[in-house]
Amino acid sequence: MRKLLRSRWAHAAIVCCIMVVMLGAGDPLSRFNKLGHEMICTCSCGQILLECNHVGCPVSEPMIGELRAQLASGGTDTSILNWFAAKYGAIVLAAPIRGGFDNVAWIAPIAVFFLATIGTAVIVRVWKLRTVQGATIKPAVPGNPAADALRERIRRETEY
Repeated sequence: MRKLLRSRWAHAAIVCCIMVVMLGAGDPLSRFNKLGHEMICTCSCGQILLECNHVGCPVSEPMIGELRAQLASGGTDTSILNWFAAKYGAIVLAAPIRGGFDNVAWIAPIAVFFLATIGTAVIVRVWKLRTVQGATIKPAVPGNPAADALRERIRRETEY
């Protein structure tokens, strides 16, 4: 019984490993679509390369041809994106490539958001403590004729 259970676990592990390995093995068309959607057309339209819908766009067709040529040469996704970035500038990338100094483009906005949130909380807490410590609440003195007259005048002026 134990041998059968070990055998089933071993088969399940092998199947899981094969599935993980096969996730990266897609057809060339899916790789073309993936890379084409990670770049921006440089005709100043600001659209994704494969979705540039300008009639007779002078830039998208040559870029798509270059993408096909790079894929045919067998380069990795990162090397192809780096080639396009070297030729057209970093503006061609729809998102920065993860790694190196480009990580700042991913980390900085999140870090600024959290630091601003924490800073705002600290400032609000300091202001709250300052007003609570500095405030001396004076109880209303009953029978103060000047204060009663003022309250009555305020009530009369604010009623409809």
